Amino acid sequence: MATGAPRPEAISVSNADKVIFPDSGLTKSDLVGYYRRIAPVMLRYLRDRPVTLRRFPDGIGEEGFFQKNTPDYFPEWIPRIRQETENGVVDYTGIDSAAALTWIADQGTIELHAALSRADRAETPDQIIFDLDPPGSDFPKVQEVASALRDYCEGRDVSCFVKTTGSRGLHVLIPLDASRGGTFDDARDWARRVAERITREREQFATVELRKDKRGVRVYVDIMRNAYGQTAVAPWSLRARPQAPVATPLDWDEALARGMKPDKYTMKTVFRRLAQKSDPWAEMWKNPPSLEEVLKAQ
Repeated sequence: MATGAPRPEAISVSNADKVIFPDSGLTKSDLVGYYRRIAPVMLRYLRDRPVTLRRFPDGIGEEGFFQKNTPDYFPEWIPRIRQETENGVVDYTGIDSAAALTWIADQGTIELHAALSRADRAETPDQIIFDLDPPGSDFPKVQEVASALRDYCEGRDVSCFVKTTGSRGLHVLIPLDASRGGTFDDARDWARRVAERITREREQFATVELRKDKRGVRVYVDIMRNAYGQTAVAPWSLRARPQAPVATPLDWDEALARGMKPDKYTMKTVFRRLAQKSDPWAEMWKNPPSLEEVLKAQ
């Protein structure tokens, strides 16, 4: 890891008054302040992982871009995580400090998308993820499918966790002990079998159909993120949407409660929640199963 990072408070904000979220009036200063403040909670989900940045230097009213390769002008104390991809070698950005998170926010980074494996075991997943994506805004259907996934996992003594995406759906995640081996192919095959079973049992609510025009009004259970080089929006990341919603880890009771919305928590409200309730994912990797144990549980 790179060393020599400054104190986050020492990083000045350029164009601090620039409006980044026009509908809510939130500025570059607000954006940087959010990531500086959330860093103690968020860094556990970013350290030692390749991170893809989604940047909007001129705010979400203008077109943004995804950035995988770390530009040469990024300071040396921000780590680079080199990985082979199908398109060649990529030097992903590593985020190991509050200073790094603060600095990249000042570059107009709104969203952070983290790999499903750590740098030292790049080809071994430490999580399985189900992305529940509705065709519109019918969130109760997403909750129905998420509940079925939870029941399936809990019925086999497999712990699973849930978060809002900050967009339209939910992510259901199963942590894995990557030190005990496993491959993305095996993880994805298991996820596919589970998704197919859930969609058979909830065919009025859910589908694994890849083509959007064949999904109708059903929730798409997406398991394709379970692959080498794929990412998912990181817990506590902002989303590039009008009210600056946050991808927020939840307890299951919260996730399935009437009135819950995938964009309920925002830059303006999420710290009030954290003041009342600690991060429900904080101990997620304390004693996770191996992928082999998860496969046997099916």
